Amino acid sequence: MAKRNASGKAKAGVREFPVCGLHISTGHRGDLDLWEKFIREALPKEGVNTFVMEINYGYDFKSWPAVAEQGALTKEEVKRLLGACRDAGVELIPQVNCLGHQSWAGHSHGLLRAFPEFDERLDIPQDADSKALYCRSYCPAHPKVHDVLFALLDEVADAFEARQFHIGMDEVFLIAEEKCPRCRGKSAAELFAGEVTALHDHLARRGLTTWMWGDRFINSAEFPTGIWEGSGNNTWGAVDRVPTDIVVCDWHYERAFDTPQFFAAKGFPVLASPWNKPEAALAELEIMRKLRKKSDKALGMLQTTWCGFDSFVHAYYGDLPADNKRNEHALGAAECFKTLFAALRGETKEAP
Repeated sequence: MAKRNASGKAKAGVREFPVCGLHISTGHRGDLDLWEKFIREALPKEGVNTFVMEINYGYDFKSWPAVAEQGALTKEEVKRLLGACRDAGVELIPQVNCLGHQSWAGHSHGLLRAFPEFDERLDIPQDADSKALYCRSYCPAHPKVHDVLFALLDEVADAFEARQFHIGMDEVFLIAEEKCPRCRGKSAAELFAGEVTALHDHLARRGLTTWMWGDRFINSAEFPTGIWEGSGNNTWGAVDRVPTDIVVCDWHYERAFDTPQFFAAKGFPVLASPWNKPEAALAELEIMRKLRKKSDKALGMLQTTWCGFDSFVHAYYGDLPADNKRNEHALGAAECFKTLFAALRGETKEAP
């Protein structure tokens, strides 16, 4: 724990947690000059030491070029961001969403666009915009999927010179589908655990630590999280079947749950991950502070954003009008980020 002065505030320059992180998603090139400025100026000022950049298929892949999204970042552009992070004393961690989140609003992302045969639900047309579908998954049992996916992960890891890698794995609703000829009749927990382990083991062979979202490990019947922040489709049994050196990013947005204690008790390093509600973020911080006193598995905090890199940075600098409804996510995430990191620096009243 950080040393504190007489007022109970953490002393400046003394880090309370090993990880004080920010997660930003970007699937394409944006204002790189702005990004570099933000990394060099804002991240050290706020006390960020870890920056997770969700790139997904927004990279100019050479191994499988057809997977790359339009406007993908090049290796040279990634090096610019990597240099900015080094200047700021921040570790840059890439993320590629695996298993779920392979489509949005009827449009398949890079992997399934290039390899539609990897789809868990081949019976649903690729352009179907079905509310019941939410996001597509690739089939973890397809015999060729890892040949492609591992090459993509390797290429991103090399470009980012990564020591750690975030594999996503959140909100997986399509798994062990009866309509999938390979997954029919199989256990969702076993399939999910098998995919997590396969990804982890591949990255571990390269010397990389795996990070992932934790929602599919949470039994929503045990913790009243609902089926988004917890699992209602039986993947939660996988929590006892995967390597415990995986860093679990435990995201909850509306309210805090004591799930970090659950993950730490299972042996996982854990980060609490809020979004756009400062009161929830401060409550999660208090949970992590209490857990840190008992367990070194409590690594710290990872603020999420979910609005795109450009929008978040403009919101952070006060350049987005508050009267535009389209800016709500960015403005909320920026305010939550500032509140959380001020609290980590001991500059605001802690959550009760």
